[in-house]
Amino acid sequence: MLITLHPESETPLFQQIHDRILEAIAKGDITPGTRLDSVRRVAAEFGINPATVKKAYDLLAAEGIIETSQRAGSVVASPSPPSPEQETHLREELGRLAALARAQGFEKEAIHAELDSAFTQFDL
Repeated sequence: MLITLHPESETPLFQQIHDRILEAIAKGDITPGTRLDSVRRVAAEFGINPATVKKAYDLLAAEGIIETSQRAGSVVASPSPPSPEQETHLREELGRLAALARAQGFEKEAIHAELDSAFTQFDL
């Protein structure tokens, strides 16, 4: 798997795996229908516990990003229109992040600039 993990980071390894896969999908490096490496293969590649990789995959599955089955393994799902619940969740998360940024002293313009940068990074 073409992702990089940083064991020295404060971010848990399962979250790093989740985030790197999500970023690769957002950038189009991994496309719908692509089969992900097995939990065991990823764990062996990074020398980590398979439960760590499974936790990342389970989170991606719960978010509807991948579909997992015993027979086919884990496959990147085709995107579907967001549900009202997903729209509400997005609004809440963006609100939480905006409040955090303001509480940390970021100006509104800086927050907008960072959001624009994120869209540019993922070519959105």
